Amino acid sequence: MSSSIIMPLIGGILIGISSSLMMLLLGRVTGISGILSTSFSTFKQSEQNWRRTFIIGLILGGFLSKLVFPNLFNFEIQSSLRTIIIAGLLVGFGTSLGSGCTSGHGVCGIALLSKRSFIATLTFMLSGVITVAIMRLI
Repeated sequence: MSSSIIMPLIGGILIGISSSLMMLLLGRVTGISGILSTSFSTFKQSEQNWRRTFIIGLILGGFLSKLVFPNLFNFEIQSSLRTIIIAGLLVGFGTSLGSGCTSGHGVCGIALLSKRSFIATLTFMLSGVITVAIMRLI
């Protein structure tokens, strides 16, 4: 198998394992936007600790991936900074509007057979398809 198939497969397996461990060990859904948005809130210190540790782990995991697999990061971003900022703001707005992101709804919510998560994930995916279609026409 080529690395274009193996790397996403490994990534998917790691996401599944980490989401399962989060549910088994902490009884929590691995929703990145929820973890990030509440990591500096008024939760008890123990709640803040695991959330902050999780976020630090995500960041360090990215740096470690860059060190171990530098060829995966050989790409050029062809969008302008303005487009990237607008896209980021729209994603943030959609995350807020949808009460979560694809990690919480798409990975964990669907696994828990949540109707709300099925609808949210379908909405996320449809919005992405429509956005790509519009951007390719422009």
